[in-house]
Amino acid sequence: MREMKDSGIEWIADIPESWSVSKIESLYDLRITKVSDKDYSPLSVTNKGIVPQLETAAKTNAHDDRKLVCKGDFAINSRSDRRGSCGISAYTGSVSLINTILRPITEMNPQYYDWLFHTIQFGDEFYKWGHGIVDDLWTTGWQDMKKINIPTPPLEEQQKIADFLDEKCNEICKIIYDIQQQIETLEQYKRSVITEAVTKGLNPDVEMRDSGIEFIGKVPKHWEIRRMKTLGTVRNGLTYTPQDICDENEGTLVLRSSNVQNGKISLNDNVYVSCAIKSDLMVKYGDILICSRNGSRELIGKNAIIKNLNATFGAFMMIFRSESPEYLYYVLNSHVFSYYLGTFFTSTINQLTGFNFGNMKVAFCPNVCEQQKIVEYLDKKCIEIDGIITEKKQQIETIEEYKKSLIFEYVTGKKEIQI
Repeated sequence: MREMKDSGIEWIADIPESWSVSKIESLYDLRITKVSDKDYSPLSVTNKGIVPQLETAAKTNAHDDRKLVCKGDFAINSRSDRRGSCGISAYTGSVSLINTILRPITEMNPQYYDWLFHTIQFGDEFYKWGHGIVDDLWTTGWQDMKKINIPTPPLEEQQKIADFLDEKCNEICKIIYDIQQQIETLEQYKRSVITEAVTKGLNPDVEMRDSGIEFIGKVPKHWEIRRMKTLGTVRNGLTYTPQDICDENEGTLVLRSSNVQNGKISLNDNVYVSCAIKSDLMVKYGDILICSRNGSRELIGKNAIIKNLNATFGAFMMIFRSESPEYLYYVLNSHVFSYYLGTFFTSTINQLTGFNFGNMKVAFCPNVCEQQKIVEYLDKKCIEIDGIITEKKQQIETIEEYKKSLIFEYVTGKKEIQI
């Protein structure tokens, strides 16, 4: 075991005896050249590094208000709400002014520092040096960032650490990707199980007939093909302004897209409003809350059943109220939305309107007892599948934590590369 010493820096702790600690300003200099994205391709600074500008990135007409970033530069977003968005650039281009661009001024292995700057511990230290009124407006500028101390291994060891972490983390990412593919397969299987039950029923010997709808195919002879508007009523949500938002104790909960997670109501991200709300905009037990408008097409149609909850719902949501909520919840979580959703979009907006929703045709079992048996069957099957999915997600969380720990231990020298 090699000799270790106290770095004198709390977030770094012990480092190898042969290593030193340096302020960032001794390794990097600030690059402040302003350019236009017409001359230099726009780039985005993300938690996965520097990439060609994302489609989802906020864009302005101020094409000349950009910063130059050159290949090999280190770029980091100075805002706390973009924590971890940084990286060594493989491109020469332009980034938004909110980013700090650093040019190496000494011989180094950039990839080693890329690993270091992506650690949770550095992110916390970077954040600690910032200034602002509230968390979302908290920024860390160069004048403070340059004073941060970081470990400085010998150049040869920087290379070894960078190469090792490149290889090891690539292996870990492949394992995570494989588990994610398993989760996706399970999600698809769950959707297929639901679709089979709400279009074919549970009796394999029942007489069938053609439904006349491509994705449904044949249905039990005694089932009906119905439009959603004949099975219940649709209501669009509340329009409110930022001035209406208030504290929890002063207002009414507004259910939004973020409150629908994995087919259930989640209350981890809540908004409350103090404006007057009509009674028909308050949710009731058994209402199906549906995301009707979102920047992401994949999120439109996600839904959950309301239980006991005193709440209204936002303008980008709708509720569907019927006498068969549990059964129709599963109908809406079959392939019905994937079949119809493409007809709801335009070039300018992604929106599921009450009119479009009401005109969707679905297979409907008119027998209440048969409905209940289907619901009970799907409840049991989905619990089983969801349990496996939860285990897979926990595996990913454990592996991610291991990866973070591994990176920190090697970039601070607490573990040594064994040749």
